[in-house]
Amino acid sequence: MTVDTPPGQWADGPGADWVEEAEEADEDLALRREAAADETSRASRHWWDRNADDYQDEHGAFLGDDRFTWCPEGLDEADARLLGDPAALSGLDVLEVGAGAAQCSRWLAARGARPVALDISHRQLQHARRIDEERGGPLVALVQADAAVLPFADGAFDLACSAYGAVPFSADTAELMREVHRVLRPGGRWVFSVTHPIRWAFPDEPGEEGLTATSSYFDRTPYVEQDEQGRATYVEHHRTLGDRVRELTGAGFRLLDLVEPLWPEELEQSWGGWSPLRGRHLPGTAIFVTRRD
Repeated sequence: MTVDTPPGQWADGPGADWVEEAEEADEDLALRREAAADETSRASRHWWDRNADDYQDEHGAFLGDDRFTWCPEGLDEADARLLGDPAALSGLDVLEVGAGAAQCSRWLAARGARPVALDISHRQLQHARRIDEERGGPLVALVQADAAVLPFADGAFDLACSAYGAVPFSADTAELMREVHRVLRPGGRWVFSVTHPIRWAFPDEPGEEGLTATSSYFDRTPYVEQDEQGRATYVEHHRTLGDRVRELTGAGFRLLDLVEPLWPEELEQSWGGWSPLRGRHLPGTAIFVTRRD
């Protein structure tokens, strides 16, 4: 059985005692089916633990060690200023959600912020610590946790951000938004980037085959890869633009901007389904800029 692949996390497409059974991802069955919060969280943790080494090897040069880039289009926070004036970051407590190897947190720390890098994957956080130690600089504060169950006190942070982290891998993103709202102080920004929702209607292919819609944009059924025992090894959830706006406003956020980065003419590098060809025709990324009321 085959299905049209979804846009995929900004990756290419951990753990427990059954992880070794799922080592060969190519053998997993891809389909669209429901996946509850526990199954989704478990699959995400295992998948990223299992694939963190390859991910950092392949994409570490693009991401850099202390670069804050929002998306495969290469939009950097230094230019976009979606978190506000970089000069005003000094002294602020910032939560990076789905931090991976904490590249964005290092950029924030270099501007005087006090970042906490949170990720569900222990192996990703090990890469974060490795980079810190290799650089010989200060260590970024690291926390392993599910983004929908944040282990922080109310009002602990001034800002929260996520560059393609956590949000697509959460089954209950309405709860995730409420959790981020809870740990932010009044007036704090929550800025996050995800695959543009329209991409779910198209095959995740960088060539011309990726320009023809083959699925319904309105189908919210999760994309799941599962092993021979039917256990999910990868899960990604789709929400429409309207869904995202309702989740955010329902949690108490005010939407300030929705950024859809253009593909730069000079960028020739493809990343999975992101490519110069598709970038000329379809938005690949949506960045939601919000503020906690």
